[in-house]
Amino acid sequence: MQNTVRENLLQIQEDIVPYKPNIIAVTKYFDENAIIAAYDAGLRDFAESRVIEAIEKINKLPDEIRVNSKFHFIGHLQTNKVKKVVSNFDLIHSVDSLKLAELISKEAQGIGKVQNILLQINVANEEQKFGFPAEKVFEVFPYIQKLPGISVLGLMNMTPLGAEDEELDRLFSKMFNMKTELESEFNCKLPELSMGMSQDYKEAVKYGATMLRIGRKLFK
Repeated sequence: MQNTVRENLLQIQEDIVPYKPNIIAVTKYFDENAIIAAYDAGLRDFAESRVIEAIEKINKLPDEIRVNSKFHFIGHLQTNKVKKVVSNFDLIHSVDSLKLAELISKEAQGIGKVQNILLQINVANEEQKFGFPAEKVFEVFPYIQKLPGISVLGLMNMTPLGAEDEELDRLFSKMFNMKTELESEFNCKLPELSMGMSQDYKEAVKYGATMLRIGRKLFK
C-alpha cells in the first residue's frame, strides 16, 4: 500500500500545481495500516467520520504517528459523541448548528482546551445534507465566534455527487465569497476553506481551498 499511496499523492500534487493546499487523508474506510502508509508518504493530517472506530484506530498507531499527526473529524457529529470528539480530534470540520457549537464549547472548557472548528455550509441546499444554509450562517456566526473554548478557523462544504464543472465553479466560488464576506463583516480571519474531495479537488483549489479531503483517490 505504501507505494500506491506515494504514487497517488504525487499525482494529486501534480494535478493541483501551482496550488499547495493541505491534503488530508480520509481514512474512514481503511484501517490503521492506511494511516501508517500515508504517514510514511509524508502526510500528517488524517480524517475520520465514525467516532468509536476512529478512536480505536488512532489508539493502535505507533506513538510517533499519534504525536506528530493531526486528526480531523469530518462526519456528522451527534451530540452524544461531542465529548469523545473534543477529547481526540484537533479540528472538527462539521459544526452545523449553534446547539452543537455550544456543546463543543462546554466540553472544551471542561478539559481546558480551545477546540478548532469549521462551520459546515450546505451551499447547494441539498435536503439530505447537513450544514448551515448559506443565508443562516451570517445570523449565527457572531454567537459562535464569541463562544469560549472554541476557535472558528473557517468553512467546510460538500458538493453534490456528480455535479458538473459549471456547478462546482458556482458552489466553490460562493464558498470563497462567503468566507470573504464573513471576514469583512465580523472583522476576523478565517484562514481555512475545507472543500474538495476525490471527485472535485481540481476545481476546489481554483477557488481558494486550503484543505482537500481525499480518500479514494489516495488509497486506491
